Amino acid sequence: MTPDQYCQERAAASGSSFYYSFLFLEPRRRQAITALYAFCREVDDVVDECPDPVVSRSKLAWWRNEVGALYEGRASHPVTQALATSLKHFFLPQEQLLEIIEGMEMDLEQVRYADFKALHLYCYRVASVVGLLAAEIFGYRERQTLKYAHDLGLAFQLTNIIRDVGEDARRGRFYLPQDELARFGVTEADLAGARYGDNFRELMKFQVERARTTYRQAFALLPEADRKAQRAGLIMAAIYQATLDEIVRDDFRVLHQRISLPPLRKLWLAGKTWLMA
Repeated sequence: MTPDQYCQERAAASGSSFYYSFLFLEPRRRQAITALYAFCREVDDVVDECPDPVVSRSKLAWWRNEVGALYEGRASHPVTQALATSLKHFFLPQEQLLEIIEGMEMDLEQVRYADFKALHLYCYRVASVVGLLAAEIFGYRERQTLKYAHDLGLAFQLTNIIRDVGEDARRGRFYLPQDELARFGVTEADLAGARYGDNFRELMKFQVERARTTYRQAFALLPEADRKAQRAGLIMAAIYQATLDEIVRDDFRVLHQRISLPPLRKLWLAGKTWLMA
């Protein structure tokens, strides 16, 4: 199996909404974004699938060293070997890959956030940085497109937090800011125990509106000159926004289940957005 085949299998097996946006890219950009996505999956799985935080920290330290090896021309992992090909064609700063690892490591050190300002750093590292790297791969002419990519990454992560709130709570992780839980009268026990009610519904309405506002802010920043180049990101946004709509339609019942779109609907949204962008 080649490094690119390894990354392709990682992306396809995940069933992620991101995978559908890759399908429409020309080969060089598709190879690069698939390698980047596979990198994110690898380091995220270190935290999510390893119950021992000591072992997780050790594995993340290994990945830090591997990123260093990548930029020294001696990558050993299939993902970093695939990224080595990408580096020949795209500007992918080493410090940004390392920031993604730092974001994943935050999950080992912090399971709750006092307020949205505290949460924002986590979202920046695990999502906005990925958006900035993706924008480099998709291509742009105007620097403002990077501001769009930053905000779009934040919107994606806010959507993930809403979608996964129940699953995360059962893992002992609470990404909804503590001051907002208190404001709406919702406890961590309510989240972990899948206890619904009017307070929880109002809390989630607030979270969804913040995510939608962030999407609107991102779209307003995207220059028309770069719209076609950034179509893959717009496909992701269409799928994620449709997922938010489903969550609202299902009355925010995200504590006992993970709401997602069926593959055919994702593919339809991807094709529609690609043609209209």
